[in-house]
Amino acid sequence: MNHAANHTHTGTTPDGMTPAEFWEDRYAGSDGVWSGRVNQVLSDVAGDLPPGRALDLGCGEGGDAVWLARQGWTVTGVDLSPTAVARGRAAAAAAGIPPERAEFVAHDLATWTAETTYNLVTASFLQSWPVEIPRADILRRATGAVAPGGRMLVLAHAAAPSWAPPEMTEGYPFPSPERDLAALQLGAGWTVLAAETRERPVTSPEGDPATLLDSVVLVKREDAM
Repeated sequence: MNHAANHTHTGTTPDGMTPAEFWEDRYAGSDGVWSGRVNQVLSDVAGDLPPGRALDLGCGEGGDAVWLARQGWTVTGVDLSPTAVARGRAAAAAAGIPPERAEFVAHDLATWTAETTYNLVTASFLQSWPVEIPRADILRRATGAVAPGGRMLVLAHAAAPSWAPPEMTEGYPFPSPERDLAALQLGAGWTVLAAETRERPVTSPEGDPATLLDSVVLVKREDAM
């Protein structure tokens, strides 16, 4: 959803619009929403792992998924916007990645459950405002898709961009590493590899240097469960 974001939505949302309607309208109303580049934390984490099967929750236009596939991973990207999913497929095709290596499907993660397990499950900036999604429940259920020995990476905006109008995110509960870790409801057999906030240098829409604050949670499901 809010994926690989250096852009910020500042519009209002019509009353009664569902998350699926909001995000489809957002994607369909633009030739491209996100940068198309991989999130740096994901590339750092995945770069230290042998390629396997990966699941990208809220894949957006496919920046992370395409990068993973180019590194040798077999990737499934899920997003509730058909337009975003179509752009992910197009990006993979443009990179010469066959469909069996990078699958993109349009589903609502509020109700979707993975049918298999993955060596890496990632949720990069899976956030939605002003229309909310059941994010904590999505993350909790996604732990069931992590294979033994696999990892789950959750990246989130931990604060609003400095240039964002205050009314845009008024009342929005920005995640913290502690809250996201609690949302996963991990039991025995998991190791927490990282739970921290990190500053990330970016360029504001006006072209000025700026900093974003990210929440980073990385956990590993141990081989013996």
